[in-house]
Amino acid sequence: MLTWLVFIASALLAAAAAAATPTTIGLPNCTTTCGNVSVPYPFGIDPAAGCYMPGFNLTCDATTSNPPRLLLGDGTLQVVDISVKNSTVRVIRTGDMAGGRGTFGGGLRHEGPYTLSISKNEFIVTGCNAMATLQERNVSSIIMSGCASFCADTNTSNGFFNGDPGEKYCQGMRCCQVPIDSPGDDDYGTAAPGSLDYSVELTWFGRNRTLDELWQRTHVFVAAQGWFDEVGHWVWMDDEGGPAPQVKDADMAVPVVLDFQVVRPGVNCSLYPSECPVEASRSICKSSHSECTTVRCRGYTCNCTMGYEGNAYIADGCQDVNECNSQGQDTLCFGDCTNTEGSFDCRCPQGSHGDPMIPGGCIKSVNIGLIIGLSVAIGPGFLLTVFGTILINRKLKHSRVKRLKRRFFIQNRGQLLQQLVAHRTGIAEKMIIPLEELEKATNNFNRTRQVGVGGHGIVYKGILSDLHVVAIKRSKIVLQREIDEFINEVAILSQINHKNVVKLYGCCLETEVPLLAYEFISNGTLSDHLHGESSRSIPWKDRLRIASEVGKAISYLHSAVLIPILHRDIKSSNILLDDALTAKVSDFGTSRYIPMDHTGITTTAVQGTRGYLDPMYCYTGRLSEKSDVYSFGVLLIEMLTRKIPNMCENEGLVSKFVELISEGKMLQILDPQVVKEGGGEVEEVVALTVTCIKLREEERPTMRQVEMTLEGLQATNGRIMVDLGEKNSADHYVTMSYLATRRSTSLQDVRQRYCPQVDFSTPVRYTS
Repeated sequence: MLTWLVFIASALLAAAAAAATPTTIGLPNCTTTCGNVSVPYPFGIDPAAGCYMPGFNLTCDATTSNPPRLLLGDGTLQVVDISVKNSTVRVIRTGDMAGGRGTFGGGLRHEGPYTLSISKNEFIVTGCNAMATLQERNVSSIIMSGCASFCADTNTSNGFFNGDPGEKYCQGMRCCQVPIDSPGDDDYGTAAPGSLDYSVELTWFGRNRTLDELWQRTHVFVAAQGWFDEVGHWVWMDDEGGPAPQVKDADMAVPVVLDFQVVRPGVNCSLYPSECPVEASRSICKSSHSECTTVRCRGYTCNCTMGYEGNAYIADGCQDVNECNSQGQDTLCFGDCTNTEGSFDCRCPQGSHGDPMIPGGCIKSVNIGLIIGLSVAIGPGFLLTVFGTILINRKLKHSRVKRLKRRFFIQNRGQLLQQLVAHRTGIAEKMIIPLEELEKATNNFNRTRQVGVGGHGIVYKGILSDLHVVAIKRSKIVLQREIDEFINEVAILSQINHKNVVKLYGCCLETEVPLLAYEFISNGTLSDHLHGESSRSIPWKDRLRIASEVGKAISYLHSAVLIPILHRDIKSSNILLDDALTAKVSDFGTSRYIPMDHTGITTTAVQGTRGYLDPMYCYTGRLSEKSDVYSFGVLLIEMLTRKIPNMCENEGLVSKFVELISEGKMLQILDPQVVKEGGGEVEEVVALTVTCIKLREEERPTMRQVEMTLEGLQATNGRIMVDLGEKNSADHYVTMSYLATRRSTSLQDVRQRYCPQVDFSTPVRYTS
C-alpha cells in the first residue's frame, strides 16, 4: 500500500512541477533529477563538492526502488516535490505519533535547514474519546495545536461526517482536524522560530470502554493541508467512520510539508535584522534578478524579483516572465500589451485613449493631432511633441505605481474589508488611509520612529495630517492567517467607540503587508508594569480602577454593541495604559461576533493564550461570554499576586490560588503591597475572582455583574455589592444590595461561600 501511494503522489506532483520548472535548475555537471522528481540547487545528489549547499544533500535510491526514490538527508523521509519558489519540500512520513508523548522529527537535525511548515500542514486525530495536543518543545509554554475526537455511546456513524465539497472531512466525531498555530505571542514579544522537535500528548477521557475497544486504535499525525479531506480518509477510515483495522505503522504514508532556509548559526534571535545583510544576498542569492528574505532568526531564502521566475540560487536562474502571454489578476491588460524586461507595457490601441487596465477603458479619439499639425507651423508642432512625450512618460510611471498598489490591494483583501464594513455608510472610505499619508507621518518608516519590535511586526509612532498621534503597526510576514486576523480586527474596531477600548483611526492596503493606525498609547502594557524588570509598582487604588475599566470595556462588548463581541484573548499584555494609567483593551485579531439569539458558538480551532484560557472552551470548543469572564478572573489573580499565569504540568497559578484560599493561606500568594493598601476591599475582590474562575461556566457571573461589583467597591458612600446568586425578573441581569457601611469578608466566609463549589481536580490542557 505504501509503495502504491508514494508512486502515485510522486508521479502527479513531479508532472506538475516539471511543467513549470525552468530549463536550468542546477549547477553544471550536477544531477538534477531522481526518478520523476526534479532536484534544483541548493539541493543536490552528487557527492562532488559544490553540487549542493551544506545541509541540502539528498540520496537517490535506485537500487531498492523502481522508479528510484529521492530521500532527504539520512534517508528517513522520501521527497516527492521540491519548490524553490515557495521554499518548501513535500515529504512522505510513515508511522504514528500517538504513543503517549510522541515526537515529530523525521530523523532530521534541529539545527538543520528544515522546519515544519506552520501554514501548509494541519493536525489530525482519529479514534474515540481522545484529545491530543502538539507542542513545540523549545517553547514549552505554547501549545501549537490540539483537538478532541468524540464517539457516541451507540455504534452508529450516520451524520457524523461532512460531505460538502471543499469542506473539512472531520467534524469532531471519531476524528478531528485543526490548523497549526504560529508559536508567536503578541506584537511586543519575539516569535519563536520554526522547529522539527514537536511533542504530542494524548489523553483519553471516554466512558464507554466497550465502544472504545471496537475502534482498535487512535491515530495522531501531522499532514499536508487538504490531503486527509481528499485522499487520507479513504485509507485511514472504514465505511462506518472508524479507523481501518488493516492500517499498520508501516502502511501509514502521510505527506508533510517542510519549509527550508539557508541556516545562519550563532545569531541572537532578539537582535536579528529585518533585512538580509549584503554579504548574505551576494553569497546565497546568485541570480542578478533575485532578492533575499530573512526567515525569523533561522536563516535566509531567495526568490526572483517581481517580473521574473526561476531558481534564484544560481547565476542567471531568474528569467523574465512574459506577462502578456500569462496574464494574472494583477497584470490584466485590455489594450495592446508589450512585454518588457521584468515588466510589461499596456497601452490603448492607436486611435484611442483612456485606461487600458480596465474593460472598455480605451475610447476611440478624434485625431486632434492631425488638425493641429495642419493648422500650425512645424516649430510649435515639434514643441508639442516634446511636451507630449514628457507627459506620456510621467503617465506611464504613474500607471506602473497604480498597478502595483492595485495588486497589493487585492492581495490584502481590500474588497473583502469593504464588504465587512459596508453596513455602515462611508466607513470603508473613512477607514482607508493612503500610503503617502503614513509615509509622511513616519518619515518613510524611519528607524528612529520605531517604538516597538515584535515577532509579527514593527510599531512606528507618527502624526497624521489631522494632528492625531498614532501607532502604526507594520507586519513582517505575509501569511493568509495574518491577513484574516487583520481584516477581523479592522471590522470589529471600526464599529466600537468606548473610552477603554483602543481606537482604530484607519488602515492602509496599498503595501505588500497590511498597515494599521491606532491611537498612540504612551505608557506600555499592564504586563510591563506588573512584571517588567524596571517596572514601578502600581498602587492598589489604581489596580482596582484598572480592573473596573477593563470590566466596563468587556461588558460593553458583550451587551452594549449591536452584535455582541467575544474578545477571546484577554490578558495583561493586551491591556495598554496611558500616562494617567487609564486602561485600553487592544488586539481584536482573534475576536468573534456572536448572534443575539445564541448563548455561544462552536469554533473549529481553540485560540487563546496559555494560562488565561477557559478549560471548558479548551475541552469542548464551545465559546461563550463566560469564556471571557474566566480569562478576566485570571487577570484579577495576576493583579492581586503580580505573578505570571502559566501552566507547568498539572499545577498553575489558578489552581494554586484556589488551593491557598481554601486553606486560609491567602497572604502566602497575595502581593504584599495589595495586603498593605487594600484592606477589606482585597477580600471582596478575592471573593469575586473565585466566582469568575469556576470550572462550570453556568456558575460564573456575567461581565455586567462583575462590572457593577467593581464599581460598587469604588463608591464613595458605602459599597454596592452584586448578588451573584439571584436574577432580577425585570432586566435578567443583577440584584444589588446597598451596604450603608464598609463591610469586610473574612477568609473563612470566602472559603465556605465559594471554594467548596469549585472542582479543580480534573487536569486541563491549554492552547494558544
